[in-house]
This record gives sequence, structure tokens and C-alpha cells, in this order.
Amino acid sequence: MSKFAFLFPGQGSQAVGMGQTFFDEHQEVRDLFEKANDVLGYSLSDLMLNGPEEDLTKTENAQPALLLNSVAIFEQIKKAGIEPSMVAGHSLGEYSALYAAGALSFEDAIKAVHERGKLMEEAVPANQGTMAAVLGLDDETIINITQEITSNGSTVNVANYNCPGQTVISGTVEGVNEAVEKLKESGAKRALPLNVSGPFHSQLMKPASAQFETVLNDMNINKAQVPVYANVTAKPVHTEDQIKQLLVEQLYSPVQFTKTLENMVEEGVDAFVEIGHGKVLAGLVKKVHRPAKVFNIQDVEQLNEFIKWAKEES
Repeated sequence: MSKFAFLFPGQGSQAVGMGQTFFDEHQEVRDLFEKANDVLGYSLSDLMLNGPEEDLTKTENAQPALLLNSVAIFEQIKKAGIEPSMVAGHSLGEYSALYAAGALSFEDAIKAVHERGKLMEEAVPANQGTMAAVLGLDDETIINITQEITSNGSTVNVANYNCPGQTVISGTVEGVNEAVEKLKESGAKRALPLNVSGPFHSQLMKPASAQFETVLNDMNINKAQVPVYANVTAKPVHTEDQIKQLLVEQLYSPVQFTKTLENMVEEGVDAFVEIGHGKVLAGLVKKVHRPAKVFNIQDVEQLNEFIKWAKEES
């Protein structure tokens, strides 16, 4: 039996028109889009399919839109009789992974990420927090520099360990700018600010995490039916309490994506399948484990190619 690891992308992968081919071809997808509109109380589907882009990019819209797109595609894979052996998501994508593992209902998942987006947006005043990508520098050097700057009063933390040589930092504008200069001096190939609306996965998100815990307390979290590799630990989680606790911590903790992929490779995965818009995670898989078989499913044609391959393998 082939082992498939399903991966779900996070914020930044959104684009106007994502999900269009599935929406056009499948009534179940149109029904799911309508359900999302009903749950949220506004037309997320219209925003996804028609824009404008500046509204779709707002955190409170981008997060549910990405989840909706991933869930719609996942349901088509499931309908073909293909199930994951394990799942993971990048930041926001962890909610799509939890849905795929049966730990969250669609209604709870989309409400959670909508609220999460609003709280993350509100946690830090506009233009006071930011993030930056650091390329070509070892983790230890990045950690030492960010800790030194933080101890001197300007918060900056590691936000994402994406793959070897690609790390993201997050914090106050002052802290990130200072870190960018020091990281370049220490040998980083590139260190460049990202166009984001806040300092996600930094200690500045702790107030948002406390509020978000009350949102999760009102939700029914079930035991995961397949291993969900959590962002915070890079290890599988199953139990309801553990899932909830790690979702709270995820808001202010680094995304351990490199270790997640390494741990999945050790489990003998036959194929990694990125489910949702963009190719970011497929690219990270190749950087962590070059021989990996990788699929990226953004449209109906790619879905059909994967289903054909998976059925031949099984």
C-alpha cells in the first residue's frame, strides 16, 4: 500500500481565481463554496473567484479562502477513494490538515481561521510589525542574532524553518530591520523584508493567542484519524487536548516545516501531495529531500493526473 503525505499551503499562496476549474466542474464544490458563504455571512466565493486581490489578500479573507480551496480539492481526492497516510500544513494550512484528518468539521475550521485572521490582524498596530526571509545562513547564527536583538529591547524571532537555507524572521519593524543588517554581515546570501501585514509567529502574537484560545474552546475538536504533524513540534498529534494546545501555541511559535518533512520522509512516504493553490510546499519538499515524488494539485487536470498515478501504484 502506497503512503501519501498530503500537504496544505498557508497564507501567501492565495490568488484570485483559485479553485475556478473545480467550481466549474463539480456541483459538490459549488455547494461547499455556498456553505462557506453561509457560515461566514459574506460571499467568500465571489472574493476568491473574482477579487479584488487587495481584499482577498487581507488576512481575515485569505485564511478562510485558502482553507476552502484546499478542502474542495481534498474532497475530490477522497471521492476517488484515495486517503492520506499522514498530513501537515504550513501555518494556516494546519487547519486544512486537521479537517483532512477528521479532527475539525468544515464549519468549525473555516470559522476558526476567519477569527484567527482577524485576531492576527488586530494583535499589533499597523506598520509596527513585519517579517523577513533569510537565505543561505545556518539556523544557529540566525537564532543567536535574533535573541541578542530581542534581549536589547526590539522583539524579533524565528518564524518559519522552511527548508535548509531558507528561514523567516518576524517581529517589530525595528527588530527585523536590525536583524536583516546583522544577518547580511554574518554571511546571509539574502535577507529581505516580506510584504506582510503583521509579525506572524512571533512573541508579539501572544495576546492574539490568548483570545484565540476562547474561540477554540467553543469548537468540537475530534481525535485525528491519521497522524497530523504539528507545526510547533514537527511530530504527529492525535488527541483533542494536544491539538488545541498546539494550535494556540502555533500563533507565536516557529513553524518547524523542515523537521516535519524530514520526519515524514523517515516514515517512508511514497509521494508528497500539495493540495491547494501555489507550489511553495512542493518546492520545499524537493529542497529537503530531492528524490521525493511530489505532486501539486491546483486544477482539475492535475487532480486527474494524480488520481491516475495513485491508482496505478496501489
